[in-house]
Amino acid sequence: GSTSTICSDKTGTLTQNRMTVAHVWYDLKILKGDTVPGKKEREFDLKEATCNALIRIATLCNRAVFLSGQKDKEILNRDCQGDASESALLKAVEIAWNDQGTSTEEVRRQHKKVIEIPFNSTNKYQVSVHEMPEEDQHLLVMKGAPERVLDRCSSILIDGEIKDMPADSDYREKFNVAYMQLGGMGERVLGFCHSFLDREKFPKGFSFDNEEVNFPLEGLTFVGLMAMIDPPRANVPEAVAKCKSAGIKVIMVTGDHPITAAAIAKNVGIITEDVAMKMETGEKVSTAVVNGATLKDMTKKDLDRLLINHEEIVFARTSPQQKLIIVEAFQR
Repeated sequence: GSTSTICSDKTGTLTQNRMTVAHVWYDLKILKGDTVPGKKEREFDLKEATCNALIRIATLCNRAVFLSGQKDKEILNRDCQGDASESALLKAVEIAWNDQGTSTEEVRRQHKKVIEIPFNSTNKYQVSVHEMPEEDQHLLVMKGAPERVLDRCSSILIDGEIKDMPADSDYREKFNVAYMQLGGMGERVLGFCHSFLDREKFPKGFSFDNEEVNFPLEGLTFVGLMAMIDPPRANVPEAVAKCKSAGIKVIMVTGDHPITAAAIAKNVGIITEDVAMKMETGEKVSTAVVNGATLKDMTKKDLDRLLINHEEIVFARTSPQQKLIIVEAFQR
């Protein structure tokens, strides 16, 4: 048989799956993280209240752990048990805590986890509730797809103070600008928020339930973004070019945000025009960048037409089920 089309996932296939936190956004500013082992490039500082809150969420709402016996290794080179994104967050927070003379393990020990809702591809967020040390209060922490997390927030933390954030708030616009800027650099962006639960309603020893969720998942306080870079594999651009010259269409199908997906697709040569840039500025794009939400509303005919009319296609924010639908459409 012959091959006419290759559909490729992004993370770990086109990229190295070696994530590092390249940027953070809090207090309305984008700051650099450490990406080179042993070299301090970090611009964020735990002495800033909002930064401290962000690092705490990334520490607690995170199941990754370091494998034992690596104390003498640079933190960025340590091996972790956990997925690539969580491992990247773990390394970033560990570097930050170490500078303060403490560690992730210590911070987690002080904030005992009482319940969690694991990440799933429908909600696209993960939540856990922790006991606050020396206080009779619980802290709820959430991380996930930034737009999903922001939707659940009614306030934002700025310089350590809670500011109201109604639907038409200027803060939401500033969030979007930062999100697009980080995504446009091909970075995978996660959003973080928290909430100090009411002491009366949720005293110590309260029986939290993650099936019949009996604690608030709305009206939370948005804290910040963390953006991870997952560099493309060195031999991918050449492989993509060879496929194209042999007349094989190469399509990217990923769960990531459209702008991030377009930026990486451009890096490896799957698409040739600077789509991420154009998407930010709203220019017309001849490459098809299709969001999972749009795909859900498309009929088989719509999808077939899309596949025939575009040479370069990127599918973003797709679910595992949608990946199958796309492959079946190409087979028709």
